[in-house]
Amino acid sequence: MRNVLSVAALAAAILASATTRSFAATPTPSGSHTAPPGSVPAGAHGLPAAHLPTVALHTEVVVEVNKKGQVVRVKSTKPSKMQGFNLETYGNALQMWIRKPDGTSEVGLYRVSYDFDPKTKKVTRRVALVSAGGNWGDEPGAANVMMDMAKKQAAEARKQAEQNHTQLPSLNQIRGAPTPSPVHNATLPP
Repeated sequence: MRNVLSVAALAAAILASATTRSFAATPTPSGSHTAPPGSVPAGAHGLPAAHLPTVALHTEVVVEVNKKGQVVRVKSTKPSKMQGFNLETYGNALQMWIRKPDGTSEVGLYRVSYDFDPKTKKVTRRVALVSAGGNWGDEPGAANVMMDMAKKQAAEARKQAEQNHTQLPSLNQIRGAPTPSPVHNATLPP
């Protein structure tokens, strides 16, 4: 009984010291830099600060667009010097819809260019028709294909998990004896 009390007292002391440290005042930032009103400073909310490139970047992606305005696939790319930027722009291009201002679309090949400006830290995207027409007008968009594929994979994973669950032996089989029943009149010693 003495050991239980000493362990409980030690745990309470550790918990108390941890909580007082966590409530200590946080240091105020130094320097004259202030964030614009309404913005979230880098590193806030536990997110790492973004390390943006210091050089201008340019990529071009030629995409096939169906009759709904969805990108069907990427036909070719002109990469930049930075692989991360290339991957981001490639993924963005696969999820695009390209439509005219009136909401209609035209089947064709389109060039999508991405330019990163290190001074403004912004990416500009431009779209231009390369050639109208193509035999992919009735094909589904790449984003729809990816979502269907993800749904199928999730369904297969659920099915596999259910099969694995039904193949597990019961706890009684593992232990070699039935699980003991709880004792209803259990009391703690004084």
